[in-house]
Amino acid sequence: MCQSKFTFGIGRVAIETVSLSLFRFATPWARLWAFAQMGAARLSLPKTPGIGFWKLLGSGINEGFTPTAIPRVFAILATWPDEATARKQTAEAQTYQRFRQHSSEDWTIFLATTSARGEWSKQAPFRAEAQPAPNAPLAALTRATLKPQKSWRFWKRVPEISDVIGDDPNVLFKIGVGEVPLLHQVTFSIWPDTATMAEFARRDGPHARAIQAVRDEDWFAEELYARFNVLGFSGDWAETDPDLRQMSPMEVTP
Repeated sequence: MCQSKFTFGIGRVAIETVSLSLFRFATPWARLWAFAQMGAARLSLPKTPGIGFWKLLGSGINEGFTPTAIPRVFAILATWPDEATARKQTAEAQTYQRFRQHSSEDWTIFLATTSARGEWSKQAPFRAEAQPAPNAPLAALTRATLKPQKSWRFWKRVPEISDVIGDDPNVLFKIGVGEVPLLHQVTFSIWPDTATMAEFARRDGPHARAIQAVRDEDWFAEELYARFNVLGFSGDWAETDPDLRQMSPMEVTP
């Protein structure tokens, strides 16, 4: 795997910025510490200056959907009034520093929302204030609360869906995270451009059939779909595509 180590994209027009910070914990003791923070950090994170909507998330083995009790990767998703605040607080705020000190690897992705529909915990968390940049990398986030009686249908399809996305040569990054094992799930992926992502979404296969099943069989109690311009990154992460290193700062139009 390649290693990415770069920071860019500071100084653009002030629009709401979304940050997704990933932290990898290498040892069992570090994972236990992080697991405990899923409760403790709920007290400190809301006190972070400038933070809006936020969620503490965990990921299964190999950064995919797996019902593991103690994940190897934990994440903090948050919204901020602008990119400068997002960069400052994810670097300096106490909660983020504690996670960084205990982790073996961390990476933060900064995003500007171009579209969002649906709800997360009965809220509309993202403000779509940016125009899509069609010839630049973009990110997609899907979040759903599974109906307990339908969750087995979702998990039955997960392995083949993950394989299809993972085998796609165009996807630059992907991860599956969640709030509650088995029931509250989030997928996040980065694509080289709008056309590439749209082509994947239209392609027939496990992903398309799963989407159709969601509609036909009413799997979700709550769902959210959002798209973002990728503003930049900070930190290190093993599973980053080399093409991400070639990204240049983007000018985002509000």
